[in-house]
Amino acid sequence: MTLTREDVLKIANLARLALTEEELAHYGAQLSAVLDYAARLNEVDLSDPDTAGAAAGPPDQRHNIFREDEIIPSLPTEDALFNAAATADGQFLIQSVLEE
Repeated sequence: MTLTREDVLKIANLARLALTEEELAHYGAQLSAVLDYAARLNEVDLSDPDTAGAAAGPPDQRHNIFREDEIIPSLPTEDALFNAAATADGQFLIQSVLEE
């Protein structure tokens, strides 16, 4: 799919980018290549259940590879907070980034 100059201008406007004529041509070609690749993905046959997922092998040979949860000792809170700039109630205290 080849994007027109107007298509690229519209996308640049939506992204709030001011592009030169050279950048319009360059990014237009790159965006067209990405869209062409995405269109190729639509051609992939996913009707076979063995190829539709990431699991390899026949269904009777697939199994869960996750381990069981185990409770193990972890780092004590005092050690975890040792180098913290500020703490409160056993937690890291950070500066607020949002106005209240």
